[in-house]
Formats: sequence, structure tokens, C-alpha cells
Amino acid sequence: MSYLVLARKYRPKTFTEMVGQEHVVRALTNALTTQRLHHAYLFTGTRGVGKTTVSRVLAKSLNCQGVDGTGGITANPCGVCQACTDIDAGRFVDYTELDAASNRGVDEVQSLLEQAVYKPVQGRFKVFMIDEVHMLTNTAFNAMLKTLEEPPEYLKFVLATTDPQKVPVTVLSRCLQFNLRPMAPETVLEHLGHVLGQENIASEPQALRLLARAARGSMRDALSLTDQAIAYGGGQLQETAVRQMLGSADRSHVFRLIDALTHGDGKSVVETSEALRLNGLSAAATLEDMSMVLQRMAVLQAVPDMGEGDAADPEAAEIARLAGVMPPDETQLLYSLSLHGRQELGLAPDEYAALTMVLLRLLAFKPQAANFASASAEKKTLINPHRATSAPASVASVPATSEIKLAPAAVAQSVAQVPPASPVVASRQLESQPAAPVQALPVRDMQLRELAPWEDDPSYDPEGANSPSYDHDSDAAVVAMPVRQQAEPSAALEPQMPTTEVLQIVSTPEGEFWHKLVMEMSAAETINALVRELGLQSQLVARDTDTWMLRVERESLNSNMSRERLQKALESAGYPVRLTVEIGRVQDSPAKRNAAAAAQRQAGAEAIILNDAYVQSLMRDYGAKIVPGSIKPL
Repeated sequence: MSYLVLARKYRPKTFTEMVGQEHVVRALTNALTTQRLHHAYLFTGTRGVGKTTVSRVLAKSLNCQGVDGTGGITANPCGVCQACTDIDAGRFVDYTELDAASNRGVDEVQSLLEQAVYKPVQGRFKVFMIDEVHMLTNTAFNAMLKTLEEPPEYLKFVLATTDPQKVPVTVLSRCLQFNLRPMAPETVLEHLGHVLGQENIASEPQALRLLARAARGSMRDALSLTDQAIAYGGGQLQETAVRQMLGSADRSHVFRLIDALTHGDGKSVVETSEALRLNGLSAAATLEDMSMVLQRMAVLQAVPDMGEGDAADPEAAEIARLAGVMPPDETQLLYSLSLHGRQELGLAPDEYAALTMVLLRLLAFKPQAANFASASAEKKTLINPHRATSAPASVASVPATSEIKLAPAAVAQSVAQVPPASPVVASRQLESQPAAPVQALPVRDMQLRELAPWEDDPSYDPEGANSPSYDHDSDAAVVAMPVRQQAEPSAALEPQMPTTEVLQIVSTPEGEFWHKLVMEMSAAETINALVRELGLQSQLVARDTDTWMLRVERESLNSNMSRERLQKALESAGYPVRLTVEIGRVQDSPAKRNAAAAAQRQAGAEAIILNDAYVQSLMRDYGAKIVPGSIKPL
């Protein structure tokens, strides 16, 4: 007897045997129980989630004759009557499956629809199942629209597709659509355990977890991988053998990489990457496993209580430990790098070198607290520390040829801290008071010159040979240096005027009437396109009982067709008049009124923002500026 693969051997034969699609099973079961049956069903979903299986079970439910041959429509087909056994064997005359991927033309659909005129031969209903229906051509779709909308009472359509976006909306509107969801790894894991129990095959829980994750929501893929793993492991399912078969990295390697990245150990990262190369493990699978671990770590860091239900998972303890060691921001960064790094593997000449670069990238962007502090300390030192330490701390000597350039902000702050005084008063105060050590301003309060002194000062002598000598023990003359003072900022900025200019229009009574009438016709959609543009851009100059005169500035608006259509719209609005249009300057048109109203709203919005106290403080204290065009009225 030939071997039957697990995916076919354990294909569900009733709705109760289906797993992972409870929402679809419930809807179909209730419909069959109450016999509220639609004539067309559309099942969508990824591969291997049960679209064809649901179609066959539905066909058996519609045609089941019961064990004694007296049964009717039921949600639980018996499975032993001739209709049920023939549908399972694929030889039931009244159940037709059409593969639209290979029969996508109008001729194949036409030959299928020709059978719709004949009543069922054996069963209660004819069931036409079209798989991968999105592959049909537009002509084929159009050929089946009428029959799909109003089929005979004995005919049911079942359509299945993995890409419902490609199915025309005219077909979607004629069907009841059910979306079969990808199955969760826990659901796949539970079903695999049940199948292996029926087959009496020993398995390790972690091996089943690997197969459930590798299936990516498809039960058929999970059973096919299980078949392959049984053959690879010689009748057993062991974690090591399954990992080698799938080419996935051992989670111990993944945990070692994440731990090394947490502690900034680049050597361990490179060594682990080389170990992956020697073992022939997939670099893409390594990044995928890292992404899955990091996702669970991020969940634990955000919601610590979520880890309490993972006691059965042997990896839960290690993931919880790493979640407590790695900072949350680094977890998010490493997760993003792992996702984007998978796209770079194919671009590099060696995927393991690309994997190493992806892993080391986190170390390059990893914030180092110690290095950051030392770098900040270096930034706060003077440009020439040797020259600064050569002078005594009690007196700061300033050569007459040198000059200190301060930024305007630093000058303003120094002036604000020291009240201005004349040079004579300053010298008398210095003579009467003992000399105090000169304290340098913090770096954050002043900006040093961008160029070093020796780059633009020819008198600077780095060796000190030509530098003038000063006797620091004697009283040094105090030289008053001219400092350019910045004016004190005012306590409150003057309210600024809006930048938007409000349009000025010459209002007329006729313009008010014409504006209201045109806006009403536009809202009612009695005028559109060029006719509406003619009404908006024109000015009502004069009107009497039977003739109205309009004025426009552009000759292109004064077309006979637009004028006639606007005249008909006015007649339908209750004004049976004849229109005459002249060319001239327009001062009061509905478009100008709308533009003036919009400009007024914009100016009001800008005035509210510019006169806000908080905005004024930002502009005054921090030099903030409002981006032009960023203010929009509500």
C-alpha cells in the first residue's frame, strides 16, 4: 500500500475536525442548521488554511443522505453514505472542482456553466468549486456574472482565492465572503501533537515548536514539514535534527549574541558569527530568530506580567533574563536592525559578513555612558590647555595684541550679570579691593572663536620666544577692553501682525445675491466643471426680469456651451432668464468672496498663534521662528 502524506491523511472531513477557523465553522454550521443558505460563497486566506477542505465539507453537508439514506441538509455529514464517500474520493458527479490557475479562459468557464442547466444526477445540489478564482481573465469573470447572480435553486458556487484584491468587485458583491485566518503557532503545535500521537511517533516539544513557527500559519506546511522531519530523523522528531533540517540557528547562539550585544562584547559577537558559519546555519534564519526573541523581550519590558503564562516554554526564563539586562531603547534598536538587516544579506558578497556587520552596527550606535562623559569633558577644556596652565590661577594675563571673541549671546549674558561702569570707576574699585581669582565662564555660556588664535593672529608665538614677559608679582595695569554690548531684550514682544494679506473686494448688492445663488447651485451639484467655474469667476453686473448680464475677465470662460448650461441651471433654480456675458474687470465675484473669507480665516489663525503668550516666550527666549505656511485654520 502506498504511503499517504500526513496533510492528506489528516485532512478534516467534518466541521468538528477543523482547527483554527472557528469563526467560519460557526457561521456555516448555523446556516446549515437553519437552512439559510446562500447561493455563492467566497473563501479567502493564505495557503494551507483550509479553503478547499471547507468547500468539500460544505458539499457533503448539502448532499449528505444519512446512514439510512433518509437524511437531509445537515451540519454534521455522516461520512458513510454514497455522497460523502464519493466527495471524499473525488468522484462525485455533482461536485466539480475547477482549477482556475490552469483553466483561466472564457472557454473553460463557458463549458462549466453549460452544466448548470442540468439538474443534479445523484445529489441534492450541484456544487461548482473554483479554486484560485483570481487567476480567471476579465472575460471569464464577465461570462459567469449572470449565472453567479441568479443561479438555479439547485446550484451552489464556492470560490476560493489567496488574493481577493484581484477579484472584481462585481463578483465580490455576489458572494458571502469568509476570511480564513493564518493559524497561531500554539494551534499548529497542539494539532501536530495530536497527529503524532495518532501515528505513535516520539517527538520533543521544542522540535514541534520549531515546526509550528516554520509553518507560518499554514497547517498544510506544518504537516509537510513534519513528514520531512520524520524522514530526516529516522522516525523521530528531535530538536537538533529539526534545527539542522530547517537550517535555523540554535537559540543558544541567538541568546549568546543578544547577551554579547547587551554588554558591548564585540569579540564574542564575531566569534558567534563565525560559529554559525562553520555550522552552516542560515544567516537569515538567525536574524529571524533574533527578531522573535527581541519581540518577546520588548513585550516583557513593556508589560512584565505577560511573561507569567510562558512557564511551559523552556526559553521563557532566558528571555526574561535578557529583557531585564538590555535597556528597552536598545531592544527596539536591535529589533529594527534585525528586520532591516535581512534585506541586506542578498546585497553582500558573503551573507555571514553581512550578518556580522548587522550585529556590529548596534555596537556602533550603542550609547556609551563613559565615553560620552569623557567626550563631554574634553569639549569643555580650553583650546590650548598648556598655555592656560602656565599662568598663575590668581591673575589672568591678557596680551595687548590678543583678543577674545565672544558670541553675542555670551556678551549679552556677561553684560547682564555685571552692571556697566566707566573705566575710571572700575579702576578705583579694583585699587580698593583685593585681587580675586578670575573664574572662566562655563563653556555652555560662551562660544569660543571658530578658528584657533594662531590661524588668524600673526603675532602668536607658540614657543614663547617673542612673547612679552610680565611680572605677575607686581601690580598689573588694568586695561579696559571695549565690549560690544547687546541691547536688553524687551520684557514682552510686541504683538505681531498676521503675514497673510486679507483681500479687499468691492461689495455690491448684486454680488451678494449672485454669490449666494452660485454657492447653492454648487452645493446641489446642478453646476460643475466649467459651468461652475463660469459662475464662480463672473460678476453679476445687472439683472432685470428676463435678462442678466455677467462679466468675466477670461475669454476662455465665455463659451456657448458653458453659458447655455448655466442658463439651464438658473432656470431649474427658479430663474428663467437669458444670460449675456461681457469681458471686463471683475471686482465682486463668488470666487473673490471665497478667497477673501479664506484669507480672513487664515489671518485670524495666524494672529492667534503669533499673539499667544507661550509662542511669544519661545520666540523671545530661544529665538524660535514659525515656519511659513505651517499655520492652518480649523
